[in-house]
Amino acid sequence: MTKDQKNEVIELLKGKFSQYSNFYVTDTESLTVAQVGKLRNACFNKQVEMKVAKNTLIKKALESLDSTKYTGVYDSLHKVTALMFSENPKDPALIISSFRKAINGERPVLKAAFINGDLYMGDNQLKALTQIKTKNELIGEVIGLLQSPVKRVLAALLHHHEKQATAAVSTTLAETETKTAADVIIKVEGEEKPEIAAETKPANDAETKPANDADAKPITE
Repeated sequence: MTKDQKNEVIELLKGKFSQYSNFYVTDTESLTVAQVGKLRNACFNKQVEMKVAKNTLIKKALESLDSTKYTGVYDSLHKVTALMFSENPKDPALIISSFRKAINGERPVLKAAFINGDLYMGDNQLKALTQIKTKNELIGEVIGLLQSPVKRVLAALLHHHEKQATAAVSTTLAETETKTAADVIIKVEGEEKPEIAAETKPANDAETKPANDADAKPITE
């Protein structure tokens, strides 16, 4: 590789390191050409960029960007190195895990991962990286936590409103029943009472009492 070609690779890597805040340093040694091709396809499907480069060129690219920021990454630059650049911090970890299961092997090996300024060293970090929260997931959880109290308040208000509505209906029904009963009473009281036939009074004693004996006897001389 000529000096110009090396500089071209360094500039390309610098652009990727500047573009992405998440990158993985993996060891793809012992993988066949066909397996590397499958790994590239898996990365492509997840919008993860995979770049294979010499360790010395990777180090120069990182040093030219920041001489101290990536210091911990330098220890992982040995053997065959394939870099994975991703917007999503856990997609490369998921790809590596799935690929290993598919080939029933232990490659590629995770040597290091640089996630939003945090460095994860060693293959034993892979499982933790598959469970890391993305920015959108964290935002969703925060929104969910903020909405929970609001939902409880709305549910309480709705329940209170329903109770008031039920009570209002019950009161209206009771008032209606009372009013109906009162109307019936008023109507009955307002009807004319039927006339009672005049009782036949007995005649005066003078009119009905028979004449006494004296008065009944004829006068004789």
